[in-house]
Amino acid sequence: MELNDKITAIITGGASGLGEATARNLAAYNVKVGLFDLDETRGKSLATELGGIFAKVDVSDSNSVAAGFETCRSENGQERILVNCAGVASSARTVSKGKSLDASEFERVIRINLLGTFLCASTAAAGMSALKPLGPDNERGVIVNTASIAAYEGQIGQVAYAASKAGVIGMTLPMARDLSRDGVRVITIAPGIFETPMLRGLSKEVQESLARQVPFPPRLGDPSEYAALVAHIARNRLLNGETIRLDGAARLAIR
Repeated sequence: MELNDKITAIITGGASGLGEATARNLAAYNVKVGLFDLDETRGKSLATELGGIFAKVDVSDSNSVAAGFETCRSENGQERILVNCAGVASSARTVSKGKSLDASEFERVIRINLLGTFLCASTAAAGMSALKPLGPDNERGVIVNTASIAAYEGQIGQVAYAASKAGVIGMTLPMARDLSRDGVRVITIAPGIFETPMLRGLSKEVQESLARQVPFPPRLGDPSEYAALVAHIARNRLLNGETIRLDGAARLAIR
């Protein structure tokens, strides 16, 4: 898919971190961007800066998701690109101090990270499937989901988070197969340790310790590198049904 002013994208979690970097990069190609986020102040400001549109969306709520798509489509038209970046972290053991993990916390993480990804992907795909196909391969759209290397090597305390991200990876191939007849591709990125607002809240010492776990380059990932991969995925039509690790060869230790 060529990235230009005739293409529309929606980015969930688009007000900060990986989502913001993706929105900025796509806008640099003149793609019309729509941002989903709960941070209304930051989201509106970024949308204004990029000439896009913002919708306050709780991705775990189907009604909120539907309303968000309606808002963005009313201004930008049907999206051909969806990038799912919305998500939450969680640090809680299966059993701690003799008590099992509160099921409501496990469910919260699953609802946002996994169900939210599915709700947005399925809603986008339904709209994409009705679009006029593009190019020699008759492509209609592309969906990029975000997992994590924690899905493969979850650390202590990441049981809910790792499960949610493993679920995203698990639905990548069947979703790609489901949508193949409609000309819609599905790819998942599994980022490693990136310098996002979530990580910046940790001490400098902890950040440096995490960076040392990356073989090469021995540093935290920059959100612009995630955004660059999204753009490549959009343009490379043979990428489909796969999860790509973006981690500098990092493999998470037990803690």
